Amino acid sequence: MAAGSERTDPRIARTVRACEAAIVELAAEQPISQVSVADLALAAGVTRATFYNHYANPLALLIEVLLADLELAHIYEEKRRAEGDYSAEELLRLSIIDVAEHIERFEPVYRLTLDRPADGAVYEALIRHFREYALSFIELSANPDLPSSNRDVIAQFLAYGFAGAIKAWLSDPSVSKDDLIDAVMACAPPWWR
Repeated sequence: MAAGSERTDPRIARTVRACEAAIVELAAEQPISQVSVADLALAAGVTRATFYNHYANPLALLIEVLLADLELAHIYEEKRRAEGDYSAEELLRLSIIDVAEHIERFEPVYRLTLDRPADGAVYEALIRHFREYALSFIELSANPDLPSSNRDVIAQFLAYGFAGAIKAWLSDPSVSKDDLIDAVMACAPPWWR
């Protein structure tokens, strides 16, 4: 059976949904490095063998869930871009809001990974996602002001900057979601707009 058709099998789809819900619930209660496969399988109502048939480990599953949710933001962005009803500035602000709302949906998970070397893979996955997005954006950009500098370095700079801003937001209760959005808008290069 092909991988795509496996996910359409109702039993497998139920298992996947149960595992995804369980990992988010458990990772919101304790650092992901402390979530065991046994605990995850119990919370999802599956066997350990069933879990391992689908996933390598709890961290891999958590990252898969987080990245899938972030991908939804890109779908919304592409839809808005295709509609043509928004300026580049509005599109940027809405994209930042989408990411901020993703962080809010998974806030307990992200908070538990801050400043924990054992859980740094979650933060690194966020950075990788932003880097890949930035590279894709740069590749598709027709802005004449796009710098001719090394695109990977630019993408890394933007990815670490955005992830750093999110970390600052989550680390300081006095920083609001609007503060995050305004700061990222202020720091976005003019050619991104």
